[in-house]
Amino acid sequence: MDDAAGSLAMTRDERAGDEPAIHDVVTSAFAQAAHSSGDEAAIVARLREAGALTLSLVAVESDRITGHVAVSPVLIEGQEADWFGLGPVAVLPDLQRRGIGAALVAAALQRLRDLGAAGCVVLGDPDYYSRFGFEPAARLRYGEVSGPYFQLLAFGAEVPEGEVTYHQAFGGG
Repeated sequence: MDDAAGSLAMTRDERAGDEPAIHDVVTSAFAQAAHSSGDEAAIVARLREAGALTLSLVAVESDRITGHVAVSPVLIEGQEADWFGLGPVAVLPDLQRRGIGAALVAAALQRLRDLGAAGCVVLGDPDYYSRFGFEPAARLRYGEVSGPYFQLLAFGAEVPEGEVTYHQAFGGG
């Protein structure tokens, strides 16, 4: 974690009443992102409504929510395998590149380890996520995604093989 992240306030679990601020953070974070579906805030809301948010962590600075990360279970070959999907990860645009997202990702991954999860997948920039130990998911597939953007982080020695399916809140895949 860099010095900017060290000066951050805390990360904590989402609390009742945080939903509007989380929606605003996620919406604004993805508003100009080239890879955005424009549906990220709705995905988080649908995961919450379905009880499928294994983790919903926020970054808080001066009593203001500045970032959010969602973690939800994934299926592998249609079966529960104690693997999870990381994302969306969002930080207010004017606060990006200060370590907030990295702090949220690190906190989420540590929490997954503490919960005894087998592993985690992410769809995102390999240059960013490799610093957390993610690597291309050679044994796992996600729809038509090819190349290094679909990545995994195994918390144990065993890596399953097959097609990964995210919760229906993601609208497919």
